[in-house]
Amino acid sequence: MEAAAVASSGSGLRCSLNPAPSQHRRGARVGLAAKRQQCCAVACGRFLLRPNARVYTAASASASAVMASGAGDSGVRRKRLAVFVSGGGSNFRSIHGAALGGKVNGDVVALVTDKPGCGGAEYARCNGIPVVVFPKSKSAPEGVSTDELLNALRDLKVDFILLAGYLKLIPGELVQAFPRSMLNIHPSLLPAFGGKGYYGLKVHKAVIASGARYSGPTVHFVDEQFDTGKTLAQRVVPVLANDTPEQLAARVLHEENQVYVEAVAALCEDRIVWRDDGVPLVRSQANPNAYT
Repeated sequence: MEAAAVASSGSGLRCSLNPAPSQHRRGARVGLAAKRQQCCAVACGRFLLRPNARVYTAASASASAVMASGAGDSGVRRKRLAVFVSGGGSNFRSIHGAALGGKVNGDVVALVTDKPGCGGAEYARCNGIPVVVFPKSKSAPEGVSTDELLNALRDLKVDFILLAGYLKLIPGELVQAFPRSMLNIHPSLLPAFGGKGYYGLKVHKAVIASGARYSGPTVHFVDEQFDTGKTLAQRVVPVLANDTPEQLAARVLHEENQVYVEAVAALCEDRIVWRDDGVPLVRSQANPNAYT
């Protein structure tokens, strides 16, 4: 399956453009203080959120050059992205690489994590991306509250939030502050094998045990529940007779890294449109009258 699972075309389609994020999101200035450390033989910045301080960002040289241009080839303003992770962050890395390579008309300006020692957070520090720890917990006492997180995202002028393996339920206040502006990727064909408790290898074990012949990732908008937001894009992979959960996971992850970048690219180019029944579609880059 080459693109999204839902396809539609024709001039009779009634839909509305994805609304631009509110331009009046303002809040108390909440900053990110930098502490230098070495990582993988590269000087990396460690960033922590601190209330009542200025925002300090250390964008990489290439990211700074891209941001200086202001807009991509399409003339659409470059978007500012915050990515949430809890693990290695392979989808985060794919999106960041695509942004630096010009495939995504946006820049990752913050990495939010509940696990400050995870691979995704280390990658962010090594690439000059501020790291915000959320929520505060016994294992992460440096974490911030929901209000502090919202203030930091506003201070950084974030347009879109991208969940990429973030395992915590997003607070309702955050969802409401970013309507139709928050995406997640899940490693199954939702609504099957989704919801609380379905993550990582647990998803792939359940798929194999069910006898399903197909699986694949789903990109969807985020609401206040686990994995119940409107589907934006899907990819399909076969479930082979002798698959292990690890083998199926690798096959699905390969598609995740591609379909998420494509969905984020469409979001940043203002190519998401909404049908009257509330279903989001991706307008083709080549043909504005075609949708997937």
